[in-house]
Amino acid sequence: MEMTSRPGERRFYAELLTLLGAPQRPRADIAQMEQAALRIMEAIGVQVLVIDEVHNILAGTYREQRIVLNLRFLSNRLQISLVCFGVNEAREAISGDVQLARRFEQFTLSRWAANEQFETLVASILRNTPLRRSSVLTPKSLRRILQITEGITASIFHVINSLAIEAIVSGREHLTDEAVENWEPEFDAEAAFA
Repeated sequence: MEMTSRPGERRFYAELLTLLGAPQRPRADIAQMEQAALRIMEAIGVQVLVIDEVHNILAGTYREQRIVLNLRFLSNRLQISLVCFGVNEAREAISGDVQLARRFEQFTLSRWAANEQFETLVASILRNTPLRRSSVLTPKSLRRILQITEGITASIFHVINSLAIEAIVSGREHLTDEAVENWEPEFDAEAAFA
């Protein structure tokens, strides 16, 4: 699941119930939502709860943070593992609860570098793009993708997806070195000035 942008117990359980495909009563209180989530997770045998964007916890008030950080309750009650993802601030968010922080081993994902692993990643992404023709990129194009994305995984996927869409729209149906060389990120003026 993804931690909501404005965390709170009600929003957390609403998101969890939605992902579990559970019907929600508009007037349900938090205790009812919590119990419904626990029953469903137990019934379907959830073993791991993966939460992305954990750093969003910091957007809440101190009280909201403390309530949402009570994730260890789910872990204890259901005997499941918790896996949390986020940017550097995720560590700060989780460290707000000492008992919860002790349960996590922290890992930092390194940025991709110009090496065989990066080439394998790009080749794998290209194999899975819905293009009619295969795409083979030169080392120069791979370096360009690495430069544009600064080696950040999500950015690499974004660039290749954008290039794939462009290839479909143009009718080329494959990625070319020229397309990589000419690729420019879209500029969203509204977001820049929001």
